[in-house]
Amino acid sequence: MISKAISIFKQSINDYHQSDCVNHPIQNPYSTGSLEALLYHKNWIDAVQWHLEDIIRNPNIDPVEALKIKRRIDVSNQERTDMVEYLDSYFLDLYKDVKIDADTPLNTETPAWAFDRLSILELKTYHMEQEVKRTDVSAVHIQKCQEKLNVLLQQEIDLSTAIEQLLSDIAAGRKKMKVYKQMKMYNDPNLNPVLYNNGKN
Repeated sequence: MISKAISIFKQSINDYHQSDCVNHPIQNPYSTGSLEALLYHKNWIDAVQWHLEDIIRNPNIDPVEALKIKRRIDVSNQERTDMVEYLDSYFLDLYKDVKIDADTPLNTETPAWAFDRLSILELKTYHMEQEVKRTDVSAVHIQKCQEKLNVLLQQEIDLSTAIEQLLSDIAAGRKKMKVYKQMKMYNDPNLNPVLYNNGKN
């Protein structure tokens, strides 16, 4: 499952960079509702947000445009969280018949949040590889980026192994899966005081 997830993340990243445009619509090649479609969509959200975060750091950006992008990032963060929760719903259903007891330990994060980390890691790896391939920078820059890339590639191995172990433990009943909805407050007009006070302090 992990190798498939990595392959899908890489596919999404490569597809995004065909246009390299934050406004390009997603064209998910997988069947709606499938795990593959969820993983692809998850990474596409991450890829778009990665580039929005780059754009907003332009020191010459128009302040009005920067505010629009910041609000778009807020929406993206909510979509990212929602997608993680969809993924966890998939895993909850997958392992619903596994026998556990009151003493079965929890993991510090759910499978979907681990996949979230893996999705971001693949984006880091892709962009660090692009830095290594640059021809307009110094050899020192290339060397430093190669060293960072080596660390990222090792991290991919370690994180993949850890996720495989987590899924194996859940499937065997050695760990139990428990999901807490993130309950983000900043986008909720009933929970963000700035929103429910109409912007008044």
